[in-house]
Amino acid sequence: MSEHKTFYITTPIYYPSDKLHIGHSYTTVACDALARFKRMQGYDVMFLTGTDEHGQKIQDKAADAGVTPKEYVDKIVATVKDLWKLLDVSYDRFIRTTDDYHMESCQKIFTKLYEQGDIYKGEYIGHYCKPCESFWTDSQLVDGKCPDCGREVYDAHEEAYFFKTSKYADRLLKLYEENPQFIQPESRKNEMIAFIKQGLQDTCVSRTSVKWGIPVPFDPKHTMYVWVDALSNYISALGYGNETYHDYDKFWPADLHMVGKEILRFHTILWPAMLMALDLPLPKRVFGHGWLLMNGGKMSKSVGNVVDPVILCDRYGVDAIRYFLLREIPFGNDGMFTNEALINRINSDLANDLGNLLSRTVAMCEKYFGGTVHHVAGTEAIDAELEGMINGLTAKVTADMDNLTIPQALMEVFAVIQRANKYIDETAPWALAKDEASKERLESVLYHLCEALRVAGILLNAYLPSTAPKMMDQLGLDASALDLAKTVYGAQETYTVHKGDALFPRIDVAKEIAHLKEEDEKRKAAAAAANKAKEEAEKKRLAEERRKKEQAISNKVAGAFGIGSQEGNSQGDAGSGTGNQGSPFGNSDHGANEGVGGYGSFNLNGRSIGAGGLPRPAYTIQEEGRIVINITVDPKGNVIFAEIGKGTNIDNGSMRKSALDAAKRAKFNSISGANNQSGTITYLYKLK
Repeated sequence: MSEHKTFYITTPIYYPSDKLHIGHSYTTVACDALARFKRMQGYDVMFLTGTDEHGQKIQDKAADAGVTPKEYVDKIVATVKDLWKLLDVSYDRFIRTTDDYHMESCQKIFTKLYEQGDIYKGEYIGHYCKPCESFWTDSQLVDGKCPDCGREVYDAHEEAYFFKTSKYADRLLKLYEENPQFIQPESRKNEMIAFIKQGLQDTCVSRTSVKWGIPVPFDPKHTMYVWVDALSNYISALGYGNETYHDYDKFWPADLHMVGKEILRFHTILWPAMLMALDLPLPKRVFGHGWLLMNGGKMSKSVGNVVDPVILCDRYGVDAIRYFLLREIPFGNDGMFTNEALINRINSDLANDLGNLLSRTVAMCEKYFGGTVHHVAGTEAIDAELEGMINGLTAKVTADMDNLTIPQALMEVFAVIQRANKYIDETAPWALAKDEASKERLESVLYHLCEALRVAGILLNAYLPSTAPKMMDQLGLDASALDLAKTVYGAQETYTVHKGDALFPRIDVAKEIAHLKEEDEKRKAAAAAANKAKEEAEKKRLAEERRKKEQAISNKVAGAFGIGSQEGNSQGDAGSGTGNQGSPFGNSDHGANEGVGGYGSFNLNGRSIGAGGLPRPAYTIQEEGRIVINITVDPKGNVIFAEIGKGTNIDNGSMRKSALDAAKRAKFNSISGANNQSGTITYLYKLK
């Protein structure tokens, strides 16, 4: 056993913009299994998880819900804690980035980095992905979208503070070279090396446009951008920079940061660079696991393929779900979640292999020996084979857990279970029971089966924490038997068993698949309905934004031509208003009439300013149905040029005079004239 008796393991801190799904559970259950196994080995474990509660997405979600951001996250965080309790997650500490002690630590870290020159003020110009809370340059986008999640980005331009990530590029490459275990799996390390070598840029670490965050202490109009806030949790939770906890010296550096592959870059580039700048030890290992996919894609609430772990646990049992996540998914790679895979894994491994072995063994012990069997030495080769597998099991599982190959660890345990089932078929206890001379041999066989179950149960305690005690109970043992030091053949001399409930009842596959398919369709239909409602709401919002924008442009055009501001009372797509403002045609009432031609119009007592049907944003001044002036504007409402008298001969008369006066007030010049086929004279006025 290692002389290093502490073990610090962390999950990512989850973003509570909505309830967590089975993918989040995958990460946390994996860390829980590792933490439990280390405790079984005698380590003093610190298992940290928590929530990352700041940022624009939560600010927006809270506003949509009509509550404060803190009220919004409080509700979600309660569901997160309930989920971890349901899944038997044995975390030692739960951090929230809204905790006062964490905010205190972050402000001290930010100030220190600023004062020593590792953080500086600049201006961010680029793109921003709201779902990922990530800034991107043009070159980093993939097909114009976020390279991490594939969603749309929007242009961002604001004052910001930056961390000098580029300063640490060479040190990071040296770290990877000298510590090949720092980034795992190996393929992820190669990705990080390539990312650095293409040119490491400094990292934006503050925002002025988002107020829901930790204020920069020396410049409070800035809030800390997500990653300095989020990444610092791993040390603030131990007491670094605060007096709430005093575990930093005991547990830091972390033995393992477990994260999803989409945030591995921040944990293996930005985080160690920050620690280098702070002159603090670096974590020993960062593991970037793959995604749990549905139909080849990531789970998405909008698609309706999000799997609720609470529903699964209620239907199949917590340990069944834990086992599926830990056994089915190739750790480090993407894995597929399907209803068929879940049910087949439960039936095959848990009900058939493990459940049947226990129930058959207990039943035979009761039937043939009244429930009590003693240690009787084996005499045949198959006895020695099973004994050898039992004795070698702990070392194999330990190696797999150290290598983070959790599915392989479970495969080793179930290899013993499967061998024990085969051992029953080979020894045929029911046949031995028929011959009184074979009674000792029969007892030896049943003892071997009990030993296989006992040792398997001890090791399974890290993965199936409610099942392992049930196994011990049916074997007549208590919780003290779940001792890793006792995972050797022959450690238990006598068993007095008693039958219990089936560990994992077998599932009717066809019936269950039909039920789950029906539930999936309901979820998809609900998601489609929610998406439609969301789209309609977004259309209304955009229409209102466009209405306000067009009103502002109309006002600007009207002002340029001396008509005055348009203060119409909007009524759906049309409106009217009154006033006594100056116009090219003298004083007249006017109002707003939005939506004509897509740009807006004014009514001027029979005359109108409205869209002229031109291919670019335009307004016209008309009298008695005749166009007097065509006005073309840019997207901000600045008048680009005006055509006087297009389509109407206004070479003489008051109409032309009014038009020319209006153009002069709008500060046009460069008057030019031309005759068209109908003899109409067009005067073009360009801005000075």
